[in-house]
Amino acid sequence: MTFVHCRRAGKPARVRRPTHPRRDDLRLADVLHALSDPVRLDIVAELDRRGTVPCGGFAVCVTKSTLTHHFKILRGAGVIRTRPDGTRALNELRRDDLEARFPGLLPAVLAAVSAAPAG
Repeated sequence: MTFVHCRRAGKPARVRRPTHPRRDDLRLADVLHALSDPVRLDIVAELDRRGTVPCGGFAVCVTKSTLTHHFKILRGAGVIRTRPDGTRALNELRRDDLEARFPGLLPAVLAAVSAAPAG
């Protein structure tokens, strides 16, 4: 995570800029690990349905710190991109990067998630 200094109310403030792996650095094992958790699969499916979603916009039954951990795993694997937007952090799927590195993987995972019985 890198920090960018900006000025707010006359004082320097640190804005977090999450780091993301480059497309060429995405590894299949990391992506599959990130997609192996049901909560992370729910996050990915929600991003597929809604596009860009703020961190606080997910209806999952985990604590805020656990949700932050799930975002970190997904971001580190290259599944999502997180970008600051004022006081919020917005998340989106890295659909193009995943398709370029692992053709058909994301659509297959999303199809399996939507076909799975609720429970």
